[in-house]
Amino acid sequence: MRHVAGLFAAMMLVAAAPPPAVAPYPVVRPGVALHFPADHGAHQQFRTEWWYVTGWLRTADGHDLGFQVTFFRTRPPIDARNPSRFAARQLLFAHVALSDPATGHLLHGERTAREGFGLASAAVGDADVALRDWRLQRTANGEWQTHVAADGFVLTLAMQPTQPPLLQGQGGYSRKGPRADEASYYYSIPHLRITGSVQRGDKTVAVAGEAWLDREWSSQYLAADAQGWDWTGINFDDGSALMAFRMRRKGGGTLWAGGALRRADGTTTVLGPDDVSFRPLATWRSAATGAVYPVRQDLGIRTAHGTLHWQLTPLFAAQELDSRRSGLPVYWEGAVRTTGGRGYLELTGYDQPLTM
Repeated sequence: MRHVAGLFAAMMLVAAAPPPAVAPYPVVRPGVALHFPADHGAHQQFRTEWWYVTGWLRTADGHDLGFQVTFFRTRPPIDARNPSRFAARQLLFAHVALSDPATGHLLHGERTAREGFGLASAAVGDADVALRDWRLQRTANGEWQTHVAADGFVLTLAMQPTQPPLLQGQGGYSRKGPRADEASYYYSIPHLRITGSVQRGDKTVAVAGEAWLDREWSSQYLAADAQGWDWTGINFDDGSALMAFRMRRKGGGTLWAGGALRRADGTTTVLGPDDVSFRPLATWRSAATGAVYPVRQDLGIRTAHGTLHWQLTPLFAAQELDSRRSGLPVYWEGAVRTTGGRGYLELTGYDQPLTM
């Protein structure tokens, strides 16, 4: 309860203060080179960013599980000169989820806190993000590690890169809309090799698998007429990797689209707005929110050698995450299979237009 009281006090201080002289948020621009390991760490001047890991796990007895571990950071419009220790200069949110077909619905947890006071932190210079005892960090040997304990499960995972970062868009500059500033800096690390454990109640089982990590930071992510997005990241058995997304327009249709297909030999095809199509094949209605999600889709990717198609089929349908308690939206975040690969599908803006 002290965490809630402290955050409420900070919000009241902000509300009572005169309008601040806020430094403008940086604009995402093409031609800015990404540098590692620095860009694994936080970019505190930008409005928002996230560290987003999804993947498939398999137990020793061959049981498949999906998981998500996501940390978000946002910079509220607070005057940096405010001397108060309670000023909410950075806010952090985190979601964790486990998809287990034996349960038939998503198990998830969420947290929110302002940075500081031992509640939350997002390090600069390399990845190390924490919300109390939840943590995602990159170690000196390049391994990513996470430990999260939610209601009903505990994940302890070590994720070893097997491929270099995949820079999305134009060298990491990824357009999200018709305007050049509707963009993010964006890279992915596909094919992370996982070892670790999953605890359910008093039972802990060893797991192995493969994950996909996305890193994005931005100040102006969504166009005003964007409803939400469909996104997928797929690790293929032959070592190739595919990211594809579309921003859906309010009223229907696609506002923008893009992605990247990196083949097993390392050659990469950058996908533009005319190269990506998502076609719904089956839907699922949430009894909790009433949202109707296209949980099975045909994904079409146009290349120089013709259009390739993959059918994305969910591990099970009920993988909705209702994160309104932490100030974030309702969305569907599900483990999906396709021919020769596995990954995740994210669907936002299906209950109401997404705001960020």
